[in-house]
Amino acid sequence: MFGFWSDTGQIYMAGSVLDSDPLLCRLCTWHYIYVAVVESEEWESGSIFSFPHVEMATPEGHEANGNERNSGADDPDRARLRELGYKQELKRGLSVVSNFAFSFAIISVLTGVTTTYNTGLRYGGPASATLGWVVVTAMNGCIALAMAEICSAYPTSGGLYYWSARLTGEDWAPLASWMTGWFNIVGQWAGTTSVDFSLAQLLQVIILLSTGGANGGGYLASKYMVLGFHGGILLLHGMINSLPVTWLSIFGQIGALWNMLGVFAFVILIPIVATEKASFKFVFTHFNTDNGEGIHNKLYIFVLGLLMSQYSMAGYDASAHMTEETKNADRSGSIGIITAVSLSSIFGWAYLIAITFAVTNIPYLLDSNNDAGGYAIAEIFYLIFKERYGSGAGGIVCLGVVAVAIFFCGVSLVTSNSRMAYAFSRDGAMPFSAVWYSVNKQEVPVNAVWLSVVLAFCMALTLQSKIRFEHFL
Repeated sequence: MFGFWSDTGQIYMAGSVLDSDPLLCRLCTWHYIYVAVVESEEWESGSIFSFPHVEMATPEGHEANGNERNSGADDPDRARLRELGYKQELKRGLSVVSNFAFSFAIISVLTGVTTTYNTGLRYGGPASATLGWVVVTAMNGCIALAMAEICSAYPTSGGLYYWSARLTGEDWAPLASWMTGWFNIVGQWAGTTSVDFSLAQLLQVIILLSTGGANGGGYLASKYMVLGFHGGILLLHGMINSLPVTWLSIFGQIGALWNMLGVFAFVILIPIVATEKASFKFVFTHFNTDNGEGIHNKLYIFVLGLLMSQYSMAGYDASAHMTEETKNADRSGSIGIITAVSLSSIFGWAYLIAITFAVTNIPYLLDSNNDAGGYAIAEIFYLIFKERYGSGAGGIVCLGVVAVAIFFCGVSLVTSNSRMAYAFSRDGAMPFSAVWYSVNKQEVPVNAVWLSVVLAFCMALTLQSKIRFEHFL
């Protein structure tokens, strides 16, 4: 049997002897360092990633860390990871609740609905938002169930790209996993960019409303200040993600709890505070075709409106990326995915319906000349409190609650990004893989963390206008 080590020291591929030549297929790239000959009569034919029956030696310069040395040989998580072709290098200290919390905090319906509600209102309006959520929820439910089943079979930090390799077969594995991996990791970096830039823009709106609003002489931070906010937020997220995973678990659980309590509070508060409410018929049947883009086809408008719901329900693959740090990974990762999607679907719809009942004038909410500068949900919160109490201060506090939720969402996103980058580089699929694959003494892939932070900042350099950012989302 033939296998080989990547430049990161991980043995991950093997093949059989065909006409005296080794059949070598690499996971994500087609170059390799050197070939090690391993004899095993128990090799499973067709398996292209793991050496399930071979105790893998560690190459020079890649000594096993404390977690690997001290793990018992009968640890089922460690044994299963070894069967899949990898050794335990990250600290396995997360519970099923922590695993769920990462995905739930990343989905963060307070983040997704708030930052993209303008899209829902513009393309289809209330009907597209409330009924479109049901459509997207049904689709995501099917995807989540499928992902959960695969995750239980292959609980690795690589997640989707590793699954692609195992499910497509030996011939197509390199191409399928390479494409899946790069789409996944670039999408994750872009996701971090959008979330943290959304927080920076929300801070801009909070400052604007706190100083009098656009029509009251309020201060509008420049695009360069917004970029500075974005950089500062990313810096904080990088510092937090450099902490041990036990600390990250706390942040993830706080983020999940904050989202739940925030939605509960808004669902109760908005109907009580709002002096004027939309009708049930308006919320569920009114279809807005006045989008200002010259688009008149209702089906196309409805599909565009679904972008709000789909953006809000993204990121639950985080549970898969965290499985190498989760106890009982084959079970916990699956539970994390299904639970996060199920609860987010319910909480998101409740928040969406509550906020839509406060919508009475769509053109005004989307007008850049309103007090919030055209930020629909910010204007809704500001107006309902101002109309009820004569001051929009309560609405600004509500926006602060959303801002905290977005912050926690960004923390968990960087965590997920870094684990994906760690796994992808472990398989030699990224430039300078040995750098991003390394872990520190706390068993954290800290280089991958800061790679995600830097790239998320670089991506934001192109988002210096509202139009560009909406297209980016």
